[in-house]
Amino acid sequence: MHDGFLLLGFALAFVLLFRRLGLGATLGYLVAGAVLGPFVLNLVGDAEQKLGFAELGITLLLFLVGLELDPSKLWKMKRDILGLGLLQVSLCGAALAGALMLTTDFSPAAAIALGLPLALSSTAQVLPMLQSSGRLKTRFGERAFSVLLFQDLSIIPLITIITALSRNPADAGGPPGWLLALETVAAIAGLVAAGRFLIRPLFRLIGNMGEREMFVVAALFTVLAAGAVMELLGLSTALGAFIAGVMLADSPYRHELEADVEPFRSILLGLFFLAVGMMLDLGAIARDPLFVLSMAVMLITVKAAVIFVVARLFGMPWRGALALGLLLSQGGEFGFVLFAQASHALLIAPEAASLFGAVVTLSMATTPFLMMATRRFRAEPVSAAGSREGPSNDGANALIVGYGRFGQAAGQVLQTAGITVTLIDTDVDMIDTAGTFGAKVYFGDGTRIDMLRQAGAADAEMILFCLDGDQLDAPVLHAVHEAFPRAALYVRAFDRRVVIKLRGAPATLIVRETYESAVTMARAALDNAGLSNEAITRAETLFRARDAERLAIQVATGDPRAARDRLIHEPEPQEAAGEPG
Repeated sequence: MHDGFLLLGFALAFVLLFRRLGLGATLGYLVAGAVLGPFVLNLVGDAEQKLGFAELGITLLLFLVGLELDPSKLWKMKRDILGLGLLQVSLCGAALAGALMLTTDFSPAAAIALGLPLALSSTAQVLPMLQSSGRLKTRFGERAFSVLLFQDLSIIPLITIITALSRNPADAGGPPGWLLALETVAAIAGLVAAGRFLIRPLFRLIGNMGEREMFVVAALFTVLAAGAVMELLGLSTALGAFIAGVMLADSPYRHELEADVEPFRSILLGLFFLAVGMMLDLGAIARDPLFVLSMAVMLITVKAAVIFVVARLFGMPWRGALALGLLLSQGGEFGFVLFAQASHALLIAPEAASLFGAVVTLSMATTPFLMMATRRFRAEPVSAAGSREGPSNDGANALIVGYGRFGQAAGQVLQTAGITVTLIDTDVDMIDTAGTFGAKVYFGDGTRIDMLRQAGAADAEMILFCLDGDQLDAPVLHAVHEAFPRAALYVRAFDRRVVIKLRGAPATLIVRETYESAVTMARAALDNAGLSNEAITRAETLFRARDAERLAIQVATGDPRAARDRLIHEPEPQEAAGEPG
């Protein structure tokens, strides 16, 4: 309790301060950790244990990213993953190893054992930056993610290289590289099969039960199980979680999973950066500050330059290539793992591992400053018309919450007009039935703010609540409007009692579900009775005016029995409770 209180308290204070200064949350967490750590106030100890636990945040982050990428989209990115990613890791690793050999007295083996880990960037830092700026789904964001994904895939080859260079006799009996590669392929295939034949049926069962808390349990179980399988084989836990996410990306439960996992991801990722800050060896920096600073500058410069050249070779404009180079110029969290591996292999001394851990942490701290300092320089020039093209957005223009008979009709009209729609419902049987007709409906509670945010409400132009019965109230709509002020809200009301209940709600339109169909039927009946079109229209106009006047009074008073004198035909007393909707 003591450690948790201090960690959260310092995180809250420093992140708010650094956000206020425009420096980003990551730097706030790092500084908070450094202040809490053993080299400043020494209020919280055992940073390594906390780091091991907080790495779950990276695992959850990769799971959420995997949920955004179905296998077909991932396949389309194969050129960037295998091309851009491979060149980045190999060329940056070679350049950094060469620079270390030229500028230090490290042996070639030690330089390779340090240079290759430094080629990896911080997934935990870069992806949240892309998400917060709204660029993750743009072409630029996809390329940055492709590089980061290949870096995660490269962990096994890098461990194999360090093991092959090892001077520790204990490593001689370790498994060969080809066996590790085979185990990796088998583990990935096993996760794919488990996702298809075990996890999806599990979520369907929970969806039918309607147990929300079990969805949270099942989501965390999925992430931890995938990570544990990979960890058992000595592989990247984040990679396992990513594969699990990809396997569920095209399932109807995607948005519900995102909403359930996101809070845990945010807290644990913050704790990860706190632990990294606590591990920052200020003593090592104080003993040799010039070396640490010069190595950090060299790391950032070499990586930014190499990535810029590689990005240009892949056809990126120079501004985008520069932005990619600066964004990925820092060292990454997996560097700490590989430095420990190199130390165990007797390739570097523990003191060197500590020094380069400080180099990685400092490089991570510089990224927000670099992106801020170069913002104008990297920005696309303003067009002749004075406007700048915004980033592309893959989100839908409209969200429909509730895909029953009402929502289906509304959705088909919107789609006929060319409006892209995201559909959300909690009825598993209906979701399956809709899938047989080619409609993609996601499972989730569309009255939850986090659920709507995951479904893209922040970018949507309209949200249509087509829920059956009495499931909405005014506070819910106020909360949705406050969270997503850009989206117009349209609401299906069961009857006039629900309209009264929603009085004051910030809805663009509230429609009683049977009102228009009742008027249509009445018109048809009058036409069949032989009335002229003029008489039918006059009757409809009078009814609508009287009904609107009566409803306005009822909404104002909150009394569904008010304005009974406006009824064209006064109902019998025993029928009063069944007043037409």
